[in-house]
Amino acid sequence: MVEREQTTQIHRPGSRDSKEASGRITNWLLERYKVQGILDFMQHKTVPMHRHTIWYYLGGMTLFFFIVQVITGMLLLFYYKPTAETAFESVQFLMTKVRFGWLIRSIHSWSANLMIAAAFIHLFSVFFLRAYRKPRELTWVSGVLMLFLAMGFGFSGYLLPWNELAYFATKVGTEIVRDIPLIGHTIMKLLRGGEDVTGATLNRFFAIHVAILPATFILLLGFHLFAVQLQGMSIPISVEKTQKKIKLMPFFPNFLLRDLLGWTIALGCLAAIAALFPWELGKKADPFAPTPMGIRPEWYFLFMFQTLKILPAKIGFIEGELIGILGFGLIGILVIFVPFIDKASSRGELNRWVTIFGLIAIGYILFMTGLAYM
Repeated sequence: MVEREQTTQIHRPGSRDSKEASGRITNWLLERYKVQGILDFMQHKTVPMHRHTIWYYLGGMTLFFFIVQVITGMLLLFYYKPTAETAFESVQFLMTKVRFGWLIRSIHSWSANLMIAAAFIHLFSVFFLRAYRKPRELTWVSGVLMLFLAMGFGFSGYLLPWNELAYFATKVGTEIVRDIPLIGHTIMKLLRGGEDVTGATLNRFFAIHVAILPATFILLLGFHLFAVQLQGMSIPISVEKTQKKIKLMPFFPNFLLRDLLGWTIALGCLAAIAALFPWELGKKADPFAPTPMGIRPEWYFLFMFQTLKILPAKIGFIEGELIGILGFGLIGILVIFVPFIDKASSRGELNRWVTIFGLIAIGYILFMTGLAYM
């Protein structure tokens, strides 16, 4: 009994001292960095609860995969050498000699695909729930632009291993750009660093992939997160009409902990996929070799690739490929400006033509992607 009492007497002052020290550090920080308003905002922020609440987690899931991309990408930079002579060998060394190097590269590649998949699903969920309506128009615009940048990440990163598949896929992809009227040839030369895909192309794609795109993406991401936090989660029109009283969930810690649980599950699934299905390196690119059969881009470009492939050489007096490129450009612009076109949603009305457009888009993407794999 005496020993226990002595132990208790010794432990209590230590515990009290640690709390006092922690309190002093917290006060010291709050005195210098006026973040009390942010903390109060976090404590009072809420998330609507209804039958569509599950879709709110997709934005955070996309952010999680982007964070994985950044972390694994920085680790890969320690070994990668962006020249035509050493790029393939540096990746090969990473995968065969560096401990867990193959796993890091596999996680990086798989997370890139999962990020784009999550971004597509998030985009369509926001579209069908009309979460882009006033006052969230610019939140939608920034989100669409980030999806385009994510696809740019995929296109620019595809060439970096300098393997056979990536080399010829990039060659085909940049040749398509050439068909853009007036500026197409200039853009192709700018991307390639010349008339053909060479080491200069690799250097430019590397700079785009690790500097230009991340800087632009982070700026848009910062605005996007700020807008979401400031304006809160949008409540679907159907829920507003049927539920007079919307239940609210505290963002911190309830929603945040659920978000983190989803991230943990996603990390486990990502690690399992990367370990069971490691990303292959293939053969080193040979610019003098003939183009292999079956060259095609990543899955998220397949619907465009397949469309351009099946278009006739001439539609009237205009090249079919040119019409396809202009068509996809026009659709991209329309998607960006959907909140300003769909005025009915801002008035709390559901425009059925917007829904039909979304369903047609999903059906077309899935059909053309499936057709490309046949």
